[in-house]
Amino acid sequence: MGCSSCSTGKGGQPRGCKNNGTCGTDGCNKLTVFDWLSNMSLPNGEEPFDCVEVRFKNSRKEFFRNDRNLSLSIGDIVATQAQSGHDVGMVTLSGELVRVQMKRKKVDFKDEELPKIYRKASQKDIDIWQKCRDREEEIKKRSREIAIILNLQMKISDVEFQGDGSKATFYYTAEERVDFRQLIKDMAKAFSIRIEMRQIGYRQEAQRLGGIGSCGRELCCSTWLTDFRSVSTSAARYQQLSLNPQKLAGQCGKLKCCLNYELDVYLEALKDFPSQDSKLFTEKGLAFCQKADIFKGMLWFSYKDDPANWHALTKKQVQKILEMNKKKEKVPSLEAYAVEQIVEVKEHVFENVVGQDSLTRFDRPKQKRNRNRNKNRKSSNRNNKRSSNQNNRRKGSSNKKPSKNG
Repeated sequence: MGCSSCSTGKGGQPRGCKNNGTCGTDGCNKLTVFDWLSNMSLPNGEEPFDCVEVRFKNSRKEFFRNDRNLSLSIGDIVATQAQSGHDVGMVTLSGELVRVQMKRKKVDFKDEELPKIYRKASQKDIDIWQKCRDREEEIKKRSREIAIILNLQMKISDVEFQGDGSKATFYYTAEERVDFRQLIKDMAKAFSIRIEMRQIGYRQEAQRLGGIGSCGRELCCSTWLTDFRSVSTSAARYQQLSLNPQKLAGQCGKLKCCLNYELDVYLEALKDFPSQDSKLFTEKGLAFCQKADIFKGMLWFSYKDDPANWHALTKKQVQKILEMNKKKEKVPSLEAYAVEQIVEVKEHVFENVVGQDSLTRFDRPKQKRNRNRNKNRKSSNRNNKRSSNQNNRRKGSSNKKPSKNG
């Protein structure tokens, strides 16, 4: 979805609102919830739910109590309670769906210490808030320079100002514990604001910054993914993926979250599938499993003495042989059960529907073309010389003076 300020600019190029998911029309925000109860009226005697959901920079959301009964709707800019001063955010959800979201996130809506909403933000509050947002990139760059000067092994990934501009939260990532006391002193002296340092993980950093994944789409963590489940290499093993860290790692440097998406389907398919560690006892010799294909229901076995020759068996055949081996019975050989796989080679005929040239036009040798060009050039030069000589002869004959006798 795109809001009205995210339309295309000149020349058909995307203009973009450049608000990093916090545009005022709430059309291109991250983790936006659709209020499907907005058009429904409350029953008689029921009062509207007095809590609202407010989103701040990027994907940070918090719940606030509307004890002043302000008429709030999605997209309203409000001034909320903070530890000191006030913060400015945008209302993303109101009504009964907020109660559902609070139960889902295990937030007690009866808690009296729940922060409150002060008022709808005035134009002065919005101007101060926008001015602070414009300073974030410059301050982030300057804070990174200070951290490099102090030789701190940390990376400051993002800066978030409080709505009134009195406080700034610096989000950073680090491998080990960092002593940033001197850093806070230097930054407080340089920026004249209160500083708060908050360490986040690499997945949270990718969520806040966003980006494009290897699939060509925007990162899941920055669009719709709200919780980060642990991803282990066993998820790749169950799906028979090569354990290549460059392919399995995302932009955060950790294993991709999408490895868990299809894991349950693979685990369910592997319940009645023979283990790859299974061994088959035959009269010809002991056989080991070399490969398994869950989708085709096939397993490939080879003898211990002849590991180069593989024999394809179906899942039911392997289970039957294992049951016989449990009864201490051996099958004659794998060849008696092997499935012959006939590979049909289909010729693909591609039609030239676009009117393009042949795809193999660049594979042709270029020497013939050069020779033809040279021949054409030589013949054209000869013709030009002949024509020029004829013209010179004609001019010479016309320039001759008539004789006296004539």
